[in-house]
Amino acid sequence: MNLDKLKTTQGLDVHGKRVLVRADLNVPVQNGEVTDATRLERLAPGLLDLADRGARVVVISHFGRPKGGPAPEFSLKPIAAKLAEILKRPVAFAEDCIGPAAEAAVNALSPGQIVVLENLRFHKGEEKNDPEFAKALAALGDIYVGDAFSSAHRAHASTEGVTHYLPSYAGPLMMEEIEALRSALDRPDRPTAAIVGGAKISTKIPVLMNLVSKVDKLIIAGGMANTFYLAQGVDVGKSLAEPDFKETALEVMKAAKAKSCEVILPPDAVVATELKAGVVTKTVPILEVPSDCMILDVGPKSVEHFTDVLTRCRTLLWNGPLGAFEISPFGEGTFALAREVARLTKARKLVSIAGGGDTVAALNEAGVAQDMSYVSTAGGAFLEWLEGRELPEVRGVVHRLRSAEGEDHAVPN
Repeated sequence: MNLDKLKTTQGLDVHGKRVLVRADLNVPVQNGEVTDATRLERLAPGLLDLADRGARVVVISHFGRPKGGPAPEFSLKPIAAKLAEILKRPVAFAEDCIGPAAEAAVNALSPGQIVVLENLRFHKGEEKNDPEFAKALAALGDIYVGDAFSSAHRAHASTEGVTHYLPSYAGPLMMEEIEALRSALDRPDRPTAAIVGGAKISTKIPVLMNLVSKVDKLIIAGGMANTFYLAQGVDVGKSLAEPDFKETALEVMKAAKAKSCEVILPPDAVVATELKAGVVTKTVPILEVPSDCMILDVGPKSVEHFTDVLTRCRTLLWNGPLGAFEISPFGEGTFALAREVARLTKARKLVSIAGGGDTVAALNEAGVAQDMSYVSTAGGAFLEWLEGRELPEVRGVVHRLRSAEGEDHAVPN
C-alpha cells in the first residue's frame, strides 16, 4: 500500500459540496454528559476547516455497541451537543444516519453548516459492511473524508464500503496519526526503541514479530515479560504468565537476534502476595521473586536501566504499561519512566510516540501526555499498524483514489 498516494482535501474546492466525514465520536458518556472530550477536540480543527471553506459537513460515527437496533443510551445526540460546544458554532442532529430523516437534515444544510447523523450501529448493515447500506450513506455526500484512524482497522460500511462509491480522501487527523507512526516505523531517526507492555504475549505476538525488524531496542515489560522469563528458566512465582507461549517468546528473541534488535527485560520487580491497593510490597531482583508472590510492577533499577537505554536512542514507540498501573502502588514504574521520557522529549533528545488506551491513561495519570511528541487516540488500529497490517479505511482511500468526477483510479500495491 503506497501511503504516499494518500490525498487530503487541501486545495480541493469543497464550497457547497456535501462532505461526508467518518469521525470517531465514540467517547465516554455518563448520565448524558461527555466525560472525556479528547477525541472531539482533536477532530474539531478538521471540521472547522471544511466548514470555513464552505462545505456542507455531514459527520457520521458509531457509538458503543448497541444490540440489534436503536437504543437511547447509545444515541449520538449528547455528543453532537458537546461537539457544538467545542466548535463554538451550531451543530444540527439527525435522528437517523440514512433514510428520510438523514436526507432532510443534509438537504437543510447551507454552506459552512455541520450536521451529526445518528449512530451508524443502529443499522446492522454498518458492521456487516453491507453494500446497500454503504450506498445509502454515500448518497448523502459528494465527497468522503476518512478521519477516524481509531476505527480504520474495521472493514465496516462507513470506513471501507463507502469508499467504493465516493471520491475519497484522508482527513487531517487521519494524516496526523499515519505520519506519526510512519515517522517511528518507516523513516525514524535512529537508534530506535519500542516499549511493549501489557498483560499477555498472546495478544501481541504479531506486534513483537514486526517490531523486531523495525527497531534497534525492544523493551518488554508488564505481564508479558513474565513469559519471557519463564522461557529462560526464571521462576516468576505466582505471577501472571503464559507457559504455553514459552516457545513463542524464544522465537521472538531468536528473530530479534537475527535482525540485530536487542530485547531488554526488567532486571528487578515490585512484588506482592496479591493484587490489591495498599498491599505490602517489596522490590527484588528478578532472579529472587518469592514463590508466594507475583510481579506487579518494574522496580527502580528497571526504570534506571530503561532510561539509560532511551538516552542513547532518538525515537521511541510506546504501547502498554509496565505494571498493573490502575492499582496503587503498581503504577510507579510506569509513571517514573513516563516522566523520564517526557524529560528527554522536552529536551529534544527523543521523539516519543505512544498509543493504546491503557498507555494513554497511564500517561495522563503521570501528567505527561502533553509532553510526548505524539499520543495516538487509537487503540485497535494503533496495534494493527504496529503489526504491519493494512487498515481497511486507509486501504480504501489509497486504493480507490477517485477524481471529483467519480472516475476510479485504482492504485496497485
